Amino acid sequence: MDMALKQKLSKLPASPGVYFHKNAAGEIIYVGKAAVLKNRVRQYFQKSKKDVKTEALVREIADTDWIVVDTEMDALFLESEMIKRYMPKWNILLRDDKTVSYIRITMNEEVPYLSFTRTPVDDKATYIGPFYGKLVVDKAVRMLRRIFPYYTKPYTGKKTLDTDLGLTPGIEIGKTTAKDYKHNLKKLIRYLEGDREKLLIDLKKTMKEEAEKGDFEKAAEARDQLMGLRELKKKIVFSDKEFLDISSDQALKQLQELLLLEKPPRRIEGYDISHQSGENTVGSMVVFINGASARSEYRKFKVRTSRNDDLKSMKEVISRRLKHPEWDFPDLILLDGGITQVNAILPLVEPYGIPVVGRDKSGNHSRSSKVVLIIPNLSNLGTGRSLPSSRGPSPHSRQQPPKALDWNNLELSNSSHIARLIARIDEEAHRFAITYHSLLKRKNMLK
Repeated sequence: MDMALKQKLSKLPASPGVYFHKNAAGEIIYVGKAAVLKNRVRQYFQKSKKDVKTEALVREIADTDWIVVDTEMDALFLESEMIKRYMPKWNILLRDDKTVSYIRITMNEEVPYLSFTRTPVDDKATYIGPFYGKLVVDKAVRMLRRIFPYYTKPYTGKKTLDTDLGLTPGIEIGKTTAKDYKHNLKKLIRYLEGDREKLLIDLKKTMKEEAEKGDFEKAAEARDQLMGLRELKKKIVFSDKEFLDISSDQALKQLQELLLLEKPPRRIEGYDISHQSGENTVGSMVVFINGASARSEYRKFKVRTSRNDDLKSMKEVISRRLKHPEWDFPDLILLDGGITQVNAILPLVEPYGIPVVGRDKSGNHSRSSKVVLIIPNLSNLGTGRSLPSSRGPSPHSRQQPPKALDWNNLELSNSSHIARLIARIDEEAHRFAITYHSLLKRKNMLK
């Protein structure tokens, strides 16, 4: 290990986080998580016995970076997102499939149950993940079970020890109904998918409304769940992705510099259109907060006004999205398309102060396709640009629709941080659009 890396590693904090091992070319070759960064990262360079593959990885490490997070659980979620973004070769070579797990909840059944699996299948169950490290996830879900009781096996109607411990919803003893149980499971899913702060607000609202209606039993249930989640947050098992150190994400920092934004884009929305010869046309909106996918914020649109015209479809989707100020407005919009698409959307988003860029793939949605960004060079683009508010523009802040003075067609190296993030968002928007299109297609075939 050279002196520069040795000196850098001496500054590792005793905090949870995610670390990035890089080779001499600056390419990220391995992403890992740690409960204590200082201890975990240094283990790679100690003279202890390691397996052959790990020794080979260590020989390639020329530099290491890290992102500090609040908790080990946050590190788990961030590690999963960064592996999806960078697809590091040594994560693939060293991966033990037994450590990759999904939470599976059979919401398609009358009485659902929760389990873990390594291989999700198309069985209409709800899957959350993947997670790299089953023990940490299992511990967190078991703690959540005391707030949102659930079954771990197919329902038989028989009382068990878990019933007496309050770990099942108690349908078997008449404590609740299958309908109310499903309602609570949806809250658990929201929490696991990151919709935590809004869930707390909704529980507080439910508690107040049920008390006003005189349904004190339901009000007490909402109160207990609210208090349980607040207590859980104090234990810092899950802490919201909002508190990740956004300034440590190289892709976000570089996007800020490239687009002359006032700060790194906290919320990025990606859009795509999908159809088959004009049939079942849909639009997708995926959301990345602080560089990580926020699935609870995703939205899908069934296009109403056009069939086989992607440009009109995209304009409709963006227009409908902007009518929802209750969804936080983005700091950046990424479109699937080139100059024509971006130019058509500019007049829609400019009154809201939202920057927009396109990715021109020429129809190639594969991960290996070139990352070419279409960036409008606007007269008002720069450090003085106003960022969007959650309420949208005031009537007095509207300006004339912008016109691009010229365009920057920027081809990025596929290994660059920005390219990896853009490809990840674009790939997710395409996947989400295709999934919804396929669902509508199946439904229409059954009519």
